[in-house]
Amino acid sequence: MKRNIYYIKGMHCRSCELLIEKNIAKIAGVKKVEVSYKRGVAVVDYDVAALKQESIARAVNEAGYSLGRATKLPWFSSDERSYIEIAAGIMVLTVLFLVAKGTGILNVFSGGFSATPTYPIVLLIGLTAGVSTCMALVGGLVAGFSASYAEKHQYATRWERFKPNIYFNLGRLASYTVLGGAIGALGAVIKISAGFTGFLIVGAGMVMLYMGLKLTGISPRLANASFTLPKKLGRMFGMAESGGEYSHGGTVLAGALTFFLPCGFTQAMQLYAITTGGFTSGAIVMFLFSLGTLPGLLGIGAISSVLNGSKATSFFRFVGLVLVILGLVNIANGAMSSGVSIPFLSDGGGQGAPGQVAVIVDGEQVVNMTQTAGGYQPNKFTVKAGVPVKWVITSEDAFTCAASIRMPAMKIGQFLNAGENDITFTPTQAGTLPFSCAMGMFRGSFTVID
Repeated sequence: MKRNIYYIKGMHCRSCELLIEKNIAKIAGVKKVEVSYKRGVAVVDYDVAALKQESIARAVNEAGYSLGRATKLPWFSSDERSYIEIAAGIMVLTVLFLVAKGTGILNVFSGGFSATPTYPIVLLIGLTAGVSTCMALVGGLVAGFSASYAEKHQYATRWERFKPNIYFNLGRLASYTVLGGAIGALGAVIKISAGFTGFLIVGAGMVMLYMGLKLTGISPRLANASFTLPKKLGRMFGMAESGGEYSHGGTVLAGALTFFLPCGFTQAMQLYAITTGGFTSGAIVMFLFSLGTLPGLLGIGAISSVLNGSKATSFFRFVGLVLVILGLVNIANGAMSSGVSIPFLSDGGGQGAPGQVAVIVDGEQVVNMTQTAGGYQPNKFTVKAGVPVKWVITSEDAFTCAASIRMPAMKIGQFLNAGENDITFTPTQAGTLPFSCAMGMFRGSFTVID
């Protein structure tokens, strides 16, 4: 038995290895092939007098790669098509946003669930969340995983490329059901601080940003990079050892962990599950809610699984652009939820009537605000430093994202009940006190003067 080692350029994942191994194994006389994308080599064992270099080169080229040592990849692509398609994608997204904003389409998903929800209403809330706030947070992650998997497994069948979405959502359903029952039985909410909530959102945003930049293809060096878990941790989560590639176990785990992502709809349903006071009823509430989010989340993965060739490349590039935008927005929202303002993104609000000046009543500065599914009205207030503030909030939609309100600077984090809610705090110095929903999507601020 003889052995040759060949250097191969262009590999970036375990799927690359499999494609090349399959092609080289077809060559007459080849008995064993081992390809490593990390080392950029193919180790070929054969039992013939000589193995023709042309045969190996042809097999590698047919798989979409080439012989030779890998060179250091550039940070930015020289492919003009990438930039043209990204520019076109930006134009399409801008037009869609302006149309949605101008026609009020986005308000269709704003809900209106102020009453204590019945089981059918819980399912409806899930459907609403699946095409609104959950789409922005969890949906962004699903889109990234689905598109990345489909891009790396272009030779897989449509069903094989759709499987990750099934496993992700199975993990999500199981987690929501079991943990929903647990918090229902305990009768106590899993209290997460505003700072940690913001940290989770920023983390999700960074994952989206990373996956988005890889999918756009504008940075060959970034597209070729991969982050993997340590082997022991990977085995614990069911990940494959070779490069941290996709595994069913890891995908189920990722779906299960979305229970802890701070979507306002999810938190509202978790709070409702607690009030049921029982394992079975709490489990049913969270199961129905997660079931309602399925159509929106599965729809994203379905699109990624049916496209091939140049259409798939263009689609993945568009998905990457969307993920970059969602990633930046979620990073800004997470920072906002933690009390950190990011210029150009965290503008502290802008919706609603002009700033309301507080009225002194019995030694307190009183301001009134209405919370709806679409945010806060008004959302800007002017108060004086050193005088207690009574913040009267009338919640018209208690089971929507905006009902979870945060003001990190004053250590305020509260779920609003339907009707009137009173929050008191005392600003100590002049400046701006921003507030927002738990996800940082709906915002406002207090201007404190001396």
